[in-house]
Amino acid sequence: MALAIFDLDETLISTDSDHEWGQYVADKGLVEKETHQHQNDYFYKQYKAGNLDIDAYLKFACGVLARHPLDLLNEHLKYFVTERIKPRILPQAVELIDRHRQAGDYIMVITSTIEFVTRPIVDLFEIETLLAPNPEFSDGRYTGLITGVPSFGQGKVTRLLAWLENNNHDLHGSYFYSDSHNDLPLLNHVDHPVAVDPDPVLRDAAKTNGWEIISLR
Repeated sequence: MALAIFDLDETLISTDSDHEWGQYVADKGLVEKETHQHQNDYFYKQYKAGNLDIDAYLKFACGVLARHPLDLLNEHLKYFVTERIKPRILPQAVELIDRHRQAGDYIMVITSTIEFVTRPIVDLFEIETLLAPNPEFSDGRYTGLITGVPSFGQGKVTRLLAWLENNNHDLHGSYFYSDSHNDLPLLNHVDHPVAVDPDPVLRDAAKTNGWEIISLR
């Protein structure tokens, strides 16, 4: 049973769920709109450029959760996933996942977007195993902090290796699908790296290394 590992944003869905969530909470008045939109766009540009300050980004992303009660957050999250994410699911991504299932592979998602946002999205694909930054939760509320290693860049490798230690799997025959050069550390770690509608930096790296390049659009 080989691992079939997927990035989420711009790989399985045709949007970045983190940036989209940031826009959503601004639109719905859960934060000060102009300031939040500016910061949201700033971190997204950093991510695209490959110089994201992951700690600053996660403080920003989790800060929203700490401001509001859980019931309100969950209500908004349900609406967000239904209205802004479901329409962005890529049918060819669903077909690719199904092919791996039929082959008997173990499917999982590793993303740098916080688990609060991504868990219900990954559930839409009927994928159980998700590695994502984990917002700290205490006394019925989110604290605004992250627990453990963020699954970003080399952190995706760290989180995956820790998961492998506690589960009956290895990287023999493994696949990893991603659109982003930020995922080069993990792409270099698996047996079958696949660039999916890649950004220019990842496309060049894939061509240089002879990796498969596919489109799910």
